[in-house]
Amino acid sequence: MKFASVVKIAAVAAVIGLAGCTDLKPLQAEVADLKAQVAKAQGDASAAKSEADQANAAASSASQAASGAQSTANQALAAAHASQSCCDATNEKIDRMFKRSVSK
Repeated sequence: MKFASVVKIAAVAAVIGLAGCTDLKPLQAEVADLKAQVAKAQGDASAAKSEADQANAAASSASQAASGAQSTANQALAAAHASQSCCDATNEKIDRMFKRSVSK
């Protein structure tokens, strides 16, 4: 009789064990869903890094262009100062010429 009880308990344990295995399918589905989300997040991160790299390259190019523009502006300022000096010298000569003609 004890043997029959042990067999019944073993059978009940086996049924409970098999019933517990069916509960793994929702967990497996959740794991698969999480894997898909992780893959999507990795793809998004990769795309964001690519866009950041492009923005960095554009910023570097803009910085170089600004540096070139500053250099050109400095050259133009130097030329303007030289031109102003020449103009001032010419005006001084003209003023001296008129003063001489008036004093004669």
